[in-house]
Parts: sequence; C-alpha cells; structure tokens
Amino acid sequence: MPLKSSLRSLVYQSEKTYQRLRFSSLSAPREGWQSLLGISFPKSGTHLLDQILLGFSKVAPFSRRLHSFYAEYEGESGRKRSPAQALAWLDSLRPGDIASAHLFAREEVTKRVCSSAFIPYFIFRDPRDVAVSHVFYVTDMERRHVHHDYYQSLPDFDARLRVSILGRPEADIEFPNIADRFAPYLGWLDQPCVLKVHFEDLIHDRAGTLDRIIDHLLDRAPIPAPRQLILEALESSINPKRSPTFRSGKTGEWKKYFTEEHKKIFKDAAGDLLIRLGYEKDNNW
Repeated sequence: MPLKSSLRSLVYQSEKTYQRLRFSSLSAPREGWQSLLGISFPKSGTHLLDQILLGFSKVAPFSRRLHSFYAEYEGESGRKRSPAQALAWLDSLRPGDIASAHLFAREEVTKRVCSSAFIPYFIFRDPRDVAVSHVFYVTDMERRHVHHDYYQSLPDFDARLRVSILGRPEADIEFPNIADRFAPYLGWLDQPCVLKVHFEDLIHDRAGTLDRIIDHLLDRAPIPAPRQLILEALESSINPKRSPTFRSGKTGEWKKYFTEEHKKIFKDAAGDLLIRLGYEKDNNW
C-alpha cells in the first residue's frame, strides 16, 4: 500500500476510534449507527451539505470517511463510471461514516441507499443557477476539468453558458443538456427515505432547513443531546471558505446572466425540469 494511502487509512481509523471512545456512553440505534450520505446534483451545494452533516460528529460517533466523495464521472477524463463502481463505493462505507456523492438514482443503488445502513439526503438547486455556476467552475476554478480547454476557447460568457445549458452533443466525451444531466437523479425525489433539500432553503431559511435535517436523522438515530446543541453543532460547521469550489452562495444569479436567447434555449431543453423541481409553475418566466 502506498505511503499516502497508508497514512490516510491510519488517520481514518484513529478518528473512528476517537469518536467511539468519545461517545461510548451513547446507546447505538437498534440497527447500529448508520452512514450519513449527502447526495447532490453537481454545483448544487455539495460542500455545504457535507459540512452540515459533519456537524453531527460533534454530538454523536460519526466521522468523515476518507475518500468520502464519489462522482459518476471522472472530472479530468470525463469517463463515466459503471453501476458496479457506485455499488462498490457504497459497500465500502462503514457504520458512522459521513460521505457525499454525485450518485445516480439507479434501482439497485436506491435499494442499497434506502436500507437500514444509510441516512440519506439529496440536495439540488435551481438548474439555471447550476448552469451559471458550471460556467465559472469549468472556466476559472478547475483547470484540470475535461472541458476546461474547450470553455477557454469560446469567445465569451454567453457562449459558455449556452454550452452549459445545451451540452456538447458533438463531442466524444458524454456531456448532454442540463435536463438530461439531471434525469438520472430524478429518482431520488420519489424515495421517501431520502430527505430532499433545496439549496435555496439553506440560504433563505437556514434554521428551518437545519431543523428538517436534524429531524431526518433523529427519526432513525436518536441522539440524547439537547436539540439546541445539535443545531449549534451544524451551524458552526458551515464555513464557505473551506469549500474549494464555493463562489458566491447566492440564489437567482441566473437573472443577471441569462439573455433572452438563453431563456429560450433553456425553456426548450429543460422547462419541464424547472416545473418538476418546483422552481416555476409554467414556462412564462
């Protein structure tokens, strides 16, 4: 085993042992401590949800899972991972781990996630803001991204935003339009075991949304700590500066960047998605 991997494994095992000793007086749930799993659509608050879930480590024997993030596509190559890889990653998680993933809602995956082994959350965001955020991320923040050079070659922000909405159907690397990119995640909306979290609610109604996040955990893993203490633990874990891809944390920014052409192509490509996610009632926006 390479030295770096050995050190990571040692740190992980040490943290697990420390947390078990720290909370040794706590009775485990009937089915044992679950893994906390934050599922997200890309550019929808992945790091924010991850930080919040890590807050539970202050009141119960949860701890970060090293190599805790999984994505369906490799960022540098754009290669799509297989369903077997997603299942293998889920199987690698241990009781009490905290992990996050861009994870498709395939039947076999939802069955695994909705078992007694996990307490799952799914965060998503207005897809129009996702498209804007994607442009900044690929162009300015992640130079190793498979589409970085292509975005850099485009003449301006408007052209890049058009690609983030419509994808690159002509490219050898799979990158469909934003509705088709979201489609594999839609199944999470239909799973009662998964708490659905709008990114916008964490910005505009943080206290109420954190209450929902706490309730979702307490329904499965009773923690005797006072509720106010749990709420403060989650609040204090939120630190946007620790997010490597955090840019503004604002909502509705798409209104500053969408031209009439962007609105038209978005409605054609993903108008129904906005309605399904509850961001619009119709296409008259």
